[in-house]
Amino acid sequence: MIKEKLYKELVEIRHYLHAHPEVSEEEFETTKFIREKLLDWQIEILESNLKTGLVAKIGSGKPVIALRADIDALPILEETGLEFESKNKGAMHACGHDLHMTSLLGAAQLLKKQEQELKGTIKLIFQPAEEIGEGAKQVLQTGLLSDVQAFLGYHNMPTLPTGLIGLREGGVMAAVERFEIIVKGQGSHAAYPQEGRDLILASSAIVQNLQQIVSRNISPQKTAVVSITHIESGNTWNVLPNNARLEGTIRTFENEVRTLTKRRFSEIIEATAKAYDVQVEIKWLMEAEPTFNDFELTEQIRQRTEQWYDKVIYPEPSSAGEDFANYQKQAPSFFAFIGSNGPEASGLHFPDMLVQDETLKVAVEYYIQSAQHLLEYLK
Repeated sequence: MIKEKLYKELVEIRHYLHAHPEVSEEEFETTKFIREKLLDWQIEILESNLKTGLVAKIGSGKPVIALRADIDALPILEETGLEFESKNKGAMHACGHDLHMTSLLGAAQLLKKQEQELKGTIKLIFQPAEEIGEGAKQVLQTGLLSDVQAFLGYHNMPTLPTGLIGLREGGVMAAVERFEIIVKGQGSHAAYPQEGRDLILASSAIVQNLQQIVSRNISPQKTAVVSITHIESGNTWNVLPNNARLEGTIRTFENEVRTLTKRRFSEIIEATAKAYDVQVEIKWLMEAEPTFNDFELTEQIRQRTEQWYDKVIYPEPSSAGEDFANYQKQAPSFFAFIGSNGPEASGLHFPDMLVQDETLKVAVEYYIQSAQHLLEYLK
C-alpha cells in the first residue's frame, strides 16, 4: 500500500477537489489543477482539442494501456456538513469523482517513479462529462487513444465497506436510455371533460401500462428497469391541459433484453395513446451501451488482485450507467467496484453521500497493480 506521506498528500488533494466541484463540460479549474500536478511530477501531457479534461502518458513502446478517471460533478446542493464541503453552491461530487481523479493522480505519481521499469506505455485519462454521457466520446475523438490495447477503470461504491474490491466478468453496469414522451390532447374546462381529450388520464395510463414490460415481457432470469421520473402538465386546478411531458429511463444489461424492452415501450405507448384518442411523440435523448468486462481481462485482474489483496468479492451488477462503456468499442476493457463507506451509507447521487479517505489507498494500488500486470500480460 502507499506510504503515509503520499496518502496525506492525496487526502489534501481530494479534499480540495471535493470543495471545488465543477459540473459536466465546465471542469476548467479542475483540469488546470490536474495539469499543474502532472507537470510538477514531470508527466507528459498529450495535447488535444479537448475543452476540459486531458490525457497524459507514462512509459514508452508497446503494449499500450489506459487508466481512466472521470472528473465532473453533479448539479446537487451538498448536505454533508464536511469541513471541505462544496464551495460551489449547487454543485457537488455526489458520485465520488473527486476520489477517482485523486487516486489516478496518486497512481500517476508512483508509476512515473517506476517509468524505466515499465514494460510499455500507460495513458492516463482524466475524462470530463461522464454524468451527461458525452466525455468518453470526446476523448476518443481526439485520436489520442487509437493505439490503446486495454482500458481499465473503477467506480467507488459508497454502500460497500471501505476498501472492498468487486470484480466480475460480463455486464457490470447497465445500458442507459433516457426518454421523453410528449402527449398531446385537447384541453377543456375541468367541468366539461367530454369536450376535450383528457391527456392527464392518458398519461396516467401510459405510466401504469409501461410497468407491465418488466413483469410480463422480460424473463425472471433477466434484468430490466423502466422508470418514469418526471411528469409535467397543466398549470391550474380547473382546466384540463393540452399537453404533457414525461421523462424517464430504461436500464438493461443484454442487447436482446434491451431491444425487446424498447420495442414493447413504443408499442405500449402508441396503443395506449390510440385507446385514449391522444397523440404521442417519443424522443430518445440518450442511449449508452452497457459496461461489459472482457472475460480474459477479468481473469487476469482477478488473479493479480488476489495476490496482493484479500478483500475481493463477486459483486452484483449495478443498474446505474457509465460512459466508460464507450472505450470497449475500441479495445477490451475492465471496470471494478471499490467500496468507499459501508452498507448504511447513502448511495451515489445523494446530497449527503460520504466517501472515506481510506479508499484512496486501495484505489491507487488497484490502478498500479493492474496496470503493471496488464503490461506484462499483453507483452
